[in-house]
Amino acid sequence: MEDRLTELSVRDLVERLASRDPAPGGGSAAALAGAMGAALLRMVVELTAAPKDPASAGIELAEIGAAAATWQSELLNLAELDANAYHAVVQARRLPRETELESQARDVQVAATVREATRAPLATIRAATAVLELAERLAPIGSRHAISDVGVGGMLALTSARGAALNVRINLPHLKDRELHADATTTLAALLPELDLREAALDALVTERMA
Repeated sequence: MEDRLTELSVRDLVERLASRDPAPGGGSAAALAGAMGAALLRMVVELTAAPKDPASAGIELAEIGAAAATWQSELLNLAELDANAYHAVVQARRLPRETELESQARDVQVAATVREATRAPLATIRAATAVLELAERLAPIGSRHAISDVGVGGMLALTSARGAALNVRINLPHLKDRELHADATTTLAALLPELDLREAALDALVTERMA
């Protein structure tokens, strides 16, 4: 990759996504959605007035803000990592395979790059799920004036997790690493069914505080 995604303007980033180059693609977009969700939660923390009892909600707000900053940074890094990983897959698949030796070397390289291209969105799923958890914690105590932003932040985290899951699933048939395959399969089976329930719960919290 020539330019780091995080150094592009918003317009240039969107145009890069729209180009014929397959990287950055959906995996990077999913990670960026999660990073934006975390950023919105940080904003709400900043907009929420200091509570009268700083020993309770104040500490909670500080913890949410710090965690959101950490996950925002992690997800931005994952967007970059995902783009680089898939670019490596594309390059590996273009390697020559005219001889048996070339074919074997290509297979080894493809397997290695697919492994990394699976690890990145798998990490995005976990990071985005953590951002969603922060949104659930923030919804009851964040400023009412910015409660819609908590909802949007949570929705972006949900989109991030679901989008990254698609990128994991498309790689599974080509993934030779049995341990990673098992880990990815278990993660998808455990986390994805919960997302619908958590989405409904967050929506209920946000809707109640908007009333």
